[in-house]
Amino acid sequence: MKIYTRTGDKGQTSLIGGRVRKDDIRVEAYGTIDELNAFVGQAAAEAARHEELKDLAELLVDIMQELFDCGSDLAYASPGAPLKVTEEAAARLEAMIDQYTEEAPEITRFILPGGSSVSALLHVCRTVCRRAERRVVTLAAEHPANPEVQKYLNRLSDFFFAAARAANAKLDVPDTDYVRSAEVFRKKSK
Repeated sequence: MKIYTRTGDKGQTSLIGGRVRKDDIRVEAYGTIDELNAFVGQAAAEAARHEELKDLAELLVDIMQELFDCGSDLAYASPGAPLKVTEEAAARLEAMIDQYTEEAPEITRFILPGGSSVSALLHVCRTVCRRAERRVVTLAAEHPANPEVQKYLNRLSDFFFAAARAANAKLDVPDTDYVRSAEVFRKKSK
């Protein structure tokens, strides 16, 4: 099998059910998800190097599968195909967000991305995820798109934030406060 096809040499690419320009908003949306997936793969590889983060590494591989589902759902030129991303995907993320939030110390101020290398990579994932979400919002305003993909990406960026903080906590690396931040998060009542 040859990797190159030459069919895109003039700036067009195939969707499921049609062809569009390579800078079409649909291609931009699932292309940004593909970019995110590459960063998640990097974060998973880095997490796998730490015994304390093996569960996170495995979870990130599952998320990569779900991101492929997101891209697949967005690759349809017209509605009507069976969709892969359902509301259960976002619900699973919510449970993981809650778990990782409990594993990290409380915060009252904004934090800077970083600490451990795993945490830094998860913050990169968070920001690319937000960009992917923005691209999906634009797509959905102009064309049919699975609304569960947008919901999933919204939760996923929160997941990356919680996981980045939990990774630092598990590796005994403190988060770095944004020193000019006011106290913006409420402390948990006991």
